[in-house]
Amino acid sequence: MYNNILVPIAFDAERNISVPLELAKILAAPDAKVTLLHVVEQFPAYVHIHLPDDYLEKKIRELQTEIEELCATLENAKGLVIAGHAGRTILNWADKNKTDLIILSSHRPGMQDLLLGSTASQVVRHAACSVHVVR
Repeated sequence: MYNNILVPIAFDAERNISVPLELAKILAAPDAKVTLLHVVEQFPAYVHIHLPDDYLEKKIRELQTEIEELCATLENAKGLVIAGHAGRTILNWADKNKTDLIILSSHRPGMQDLLLGSTASQVVRHAACSVHVVR
């Protein structure tokens, strides 16, 4: 059983969010803290200039609402939306908050993942805690 679980959430159509949430329920100790984390990737400057000034802030608020709805399905859960690079942000947050398990979804790797590496593979390679990857 784990006491401090991090569940990175990607709101992609091809990812099944319910599986990592169910796994967190199963693996959590009775008083475990569960954090659902969504990382908003930074926009390149050439894209950012074409967006309304408050676009990112509005998007973060919308995502925070969605993640809080997911938190309602878990005991002792809180949700966070953070801007940054997905892999590095997940790893930094886990280290800083002394996470003992990261549960994350992974998609089927494609050619671009073999060359660049996916978020899941980066987390698996560099996490200081246990990592459970689900498909």
